Amino acid sequence: MKNSAPIKYAPPIVIDAARYISYAAGKILWRVRYHDKQNIPKNLDSGLLIVANHQTYFDPFWICAPIRRKYRFMAWDKAFDWFLVGWLIKYLGSFPVDTRRGTTKSVLRESLGALRDGATLLIFPEGARSFPDGKLQEFKTGAVRIALEAGVPILPVTVKGANRVWSQTMKRPKFRKVEIFYHPLFHIPKPAENEDYRRHLEKITAQIAEIIGAKLDE
Repeated sequence: MKNSAPIKYAPPIVIDAARYISYAAGKILWRVRYHDKQNIPKNLDSGLLIVANHQTYFDPFWICAPIRRKYRFMAWDKAFDWFLVGWLIKYLGSFPVDTRRGTTKSVLRESLGALRDGATLLIFPEGARSFPDGKLQEFKTGAVRIALEAGVPILPVTVKGANRVWSQTMKRPKFRKVEIFYHPLFHIPKPAENEDYRRHLEKITAQIAEIIGAKLDE
């Protein structure tokens, strides 16, 4: 499955500016603390899929601030209709996803194209922000399927404390301490010869969810 047109990325200077602003704002306003940044790959030749829990609209900015790579993002399709925000997220490399439909053919094509082009793609398998209790919602298998088909590793990331910042049911953001944990790279094994493909995806997805969720329980 290939993209028919070259992928357009925002200029590196723009991405770097967004990273620095996100990092500074996170540190000043939410006292964002980063853990285990040594797990972020520095010399990875292939694409990289970041998989994280989702607690606020700020998650993508906080997670990507320390990572200097070219990016593509999945974004809620409704956000593309928002004034200024829609233009900005598209310019920074986002493509629309209908969270009710999940991993459609167009989403799969965009994702595989970006990863095979060496980009970093961020996916939230929950599909929506968490509730104020911060507990993980069910992880969909699309992220693992995309990583397996693209042949790229997954960088699991845990966002902790942001459920008190701007989770579902909260009308406006608040200023609370946030922690970001980067876990060791996860290389997805291929299914065994007689293993059901769907069951394999579910098994690996559960393992990723367990890695991410463990930090929430500490």
